[in-house]
Amino acid sequence: MTSVIPAAGNLPAALTSFVGRRREVAEIRRLLGMGRLVTLTGVGGVGKTRLALGVADASRKAFPDGTWLVDLGAVRDPSAVTIAVMGALRVPDQGAGPLLDQLTGRLARHRALIVLDNCEHLIDSSAQLAKALLSACPELCILATSRRTLGITGEHVFTVPPLSVPDEALDLLRDRATAIRPDFRIACADRARAVRLCADLDGLPLAIELAASRLRTLTVEQLVDRLEDRFALLTGGCRTTQPRQRTLRGMIEWSYELCTPAEQLLWRRLSVFAGGFTLDAAEHVCAAEGIGRHQVVDLLDRLVGQSVVMTCEHEGPLRYRLLQTIREYGRARLTESGEEQAQLRRHRDFFLTLAERYASDWFGPTQAQALDRLRIEHANLKLALEYGNLAHPAAPETGRAESSTPERHRPEHLAPDPADTQAALRLAVALRFHWCANGFLGEGRRQFDRLLVAAPEPTPVRTRALWAAAWVAILQGDLTTADRWLDEAEELNEHLGEPSDRPYLLGFRGASEAFHGRMTEALSLYERALAAHEAAGDEAAGLFWLFLMIIAQAHLGDPRADETGRRARQTATALEERMFGAYAMWALGGVLWTRGADDEARALTRAALENLRGFNDYVGTTKALEVFSWIAASDGEHEQAAKLQGALQALSRDNGANPRCPLSTLGSRRAHYWEAVIAALGPDGYEKALAEGGRHDSPARAISLALDTATATADDTADDTGQEAPALIAPSPLSRRELEVAELVATGMTNRQVASALSLSPRTADRHVQNILGKLDFGSRAQIAAWWVESRPPRVSA
Repeated sequence: MTSVIPAAGNLPAALTSFVGRRREVAEIRRLLGMGRLVTLTGVGGVGKTRLALGVADASRKAFPDGTWLVDLGAVRDPSAVTIAVMGALRVPDQGAGPLLDQLTGRLARHRALIVLDNCEHLIDSSAQLAKALLSACPELCILATSRRTLGITGEHVFTVPPLSVPDEALDLLRDRATAIRPDFRIACADRARAVRLCADLDGLPLAIELAASRLRTLTVEQLVDRLEDRFALLTGGCRTTQPRQRTLRGMIEWSYELCTPAEQLLWRRLSVFAGGFTLDAAEHVCAAEGIGRHQVVDLLDRLVGQSVVMTCEHEGPLRYRLLQTIREYGRARLTESGEEQAQLRRHRDFFLTLAERYASDWFGPTQAQALDRLRIEHANLKLALEYGNLAHPAAPETGRAESSTPERHRPEHLAPDPADTQAALRLAVALRFHWCANGFLGEGRRQFDRLLVAAPEPTPVRTRALWAAAWVAILQGDLTTADRWLDEAEELNEHLGEPSDRPYLLGFRGASEAFHGRMTEALSLYERALAAHEAAGDEAAGLFWLFLMIIAQAHLGDPRADETGRRARQTATALEERMFGAYAMWALGGVLWTRGADDEARALTRAALENLRGFNDYVGTTKALEVFSWIAASDGEHEQAAKLQGALQALSRDNGANPRCPLSTLGSRRAHYWEAVIAALGPDGYEKALAEGGRHDSPARAISLALDTATATADDTADDTGQEAPALIAPSPLSRRELEVAELVATGMTNRQVASALSLSPRTADRHVQNILGKLDFGSRAQIAAWWVESRPPRVSA
């Protein structure tokens, strides 16, 4: 089975070289070929995660639907394992049905590899999930890492050994030390000490990397001496604990105690982050007594240099993370210090401010970047939402409530502070676009269900939470709950007299009326909502109601639909707003198509899909794709129309939103053209096209299918003068930058020389070379050079 989409997945780019492990990688890949579940076991710090990622990267070609990393390290609630997998695989959680059914339904026909990382503290839940996925998804494979086996039928277990001493362990020590001290060499006199150091560390990669970070300021001899002293203090403890575990513990404590007091303080405070953090987050959350904000960047740099904090490549601001073992150690020390609650409050306040800023600036050019940042910060956002309800267990509705807060951090004896529960409601409201347009509809519903119970006070914040929750419920098709929440919100608003809520109460009541089929009432309410926004001087917020007015007017045969659509487009253009402007374009495109204006309808709907690139908006993409499929069918593009229908069905099945969108009933042309599509392709051809389209089951894939990215790919091969670069003999999996790097590697340049020639950092050049080796499934630079000579003319246009 092959995919028409380039290999998918979410494996992080390797920022350091993968030392050794060739035999282990080969053996694990062999086991994956024999069975569909392989569990890597071993002590903490032995390198299970890095080895699993190395195997997954080497196996990309075998899994056309992607190799995916699911890190369970930050998950504490066993019921949250499924939602963690859904989040990592970008499966939208928007339906009211069981999460496991949503996940298995999405993966049933996919040939993918899931790396289920850090399972040991959730062993039963992980085993149950793995069994369910493997039973329902015949082409799925799972590579798990755990200190214990999952213990289910069909499991192959591979015990990850330490690095061999001296060969692999010494290579790792040398590689990591050279990265921070380029002139580092292991002299003949030091070789015996270096081998002894690696042996004392039992060949554990994490311990060796932590030790290597100290070679920036210590000699090998000094390092060995200090290590011996430290181990002498750490030989006690539980006798049943594995020696290597005691060694790793000693290594972490040793590294902690070698830090300055300020570095230790930052380490402890950073431990409150879940899933990583940015510099601005660290500065806001960790700057308090003992650390000035201006000191954070320097202290953070020192912790990166000591391998306490890792960096993560991502488009946008550089992100940082703590390894799970290091994070847990820091969190324990933070708890001991008595500062944990204050630190969690600062964490909550930062993400509340961030979310409210994005919400207030929503109608502008930064929507996609805002949603991308919120997607990345989802684990931190969930932790922040929990803060105001630490004394309350999650609500039990549908048996799916979850928590990302460890039980040992729940002070059950404390009553919740009303100010904190109100802050949590504020955060849930500020995240309304994240819930509704970022693939987290179900998560948003669970948060509102929980928080509206936890914070019953009749406040303006509750009013806003009620109408925001009603929007989520409407999109899910739960109109009964939405109407109940809107009723309460209207009563509160009458009592409190807050005018800023009136447009939303009118507009979302109109949306409910529309989904109930009462379009005349809906249109009147939309018009009143728009007028209320305009009266308040907030014309930007009225853009959403303009979009809904187009649909209502079209249903009613109101000739003003065209005028409303063009007004919405002008407003969006003036604001440089993309998402709701795209909504208006596909809605107007649908109206024009029903009137026979196919060319204009196609142009508008195509522009809408282009605008939706970069969003993870299942609902909006689904509806735009539906209109585009009608147009393709009416233009005689039968196979493409059927493929689009397949993608549309996949998105509709996965998004969990209300399928009764009023737009779906527009026009009488559809039935005629779909009959023509089936007649042209035949039943078998139609089903084949549907199946092929169904593989495009994410917004990005579906948009690529609709808009045919071949043109864009060709454009990318042009140089800065507009001239086309020499084409590859066969399609290349490499990006243009990777092609440039490959060309220079083929000339014999080292990575550092490549970096200099292309004005890159050495680390970025290393990453590009590793990506090239992975994508081409090569093991050496010589193979890159041979591939280049065979595949391209002598030079790439500069």
